[in-house]
Amino acid sequence: MEFRDVVRRRRMVRAYDPERPVPTEVITRALDHAVRAPSAGFSQGWDFVVLTSADERDGFWSAATGAEEQERMDSWLRGVRTAPCLVVCLSDKEAYLDRYAEPDKGFSDRSEARWPVPYWDVDTGMAALLMLLTAVDEGLAGLFFGVPPERRERTLAALEAPPDRRIVGVVALGYAAPDRRSPSLRRGRRPVGEVAHRGRFGRPWSG
Repeated sequence: MEFRDVVRRRRMVRAYDPERPVPTEVITRALDHAVRAPSAGFSQGWDFVVLTSADERDGFWSAATGAEEQERMDSWLRGVRTAPCLVVCLSDKEAYLDRYAEPDKGFSDRSEARWPVPYWDVDTGMAALLMLLTAVDEGLAGLFFGVPPERRERTLAALEAPPDRRIVGVVALGYAAPDRRSPSLRRGRRPVGEVAHRGRFGRPWSG
């Protein structure tokens, strides 16, 4: 598939065929692509916890949603829970602070204040996008979603992940099932001429 087609076909899918597992080789390719994402200082401060068995996924959902949400089980949650593969994307701030305290970087105080934005989260998000694009290229569907702040500590514990990791988001992968289009799409996509500026803000880009 041409890259431009992959980009145009990518969308967030919220319902999957639970009877069709994602082939292991496809998951591996998605992870291989994810680790090719850019990272500041080549710090690579990311980890990906892959959940493919029913027990693994149930453990995640129990920790990430809790009894109230499970009892309510709205259409969004019912649909996403059918995904046969979840990849929990974790960022590691300490890896970046350590890397930039090395001699070739020279920030020996390891101050987080030196960072204009938390690149450990940005880079992990870019890795997640490469997984989503891989899914489209492989004929699968994907979704990126978050874990509520009040559930993150419990979810990390359920995954047996170090408590200093941050859950940037979760990539759901699988074969798409019939799904309603998100009502948010009615907002329409903002055109390039509205969001891109030539030289200074307010001067629309024109190709």
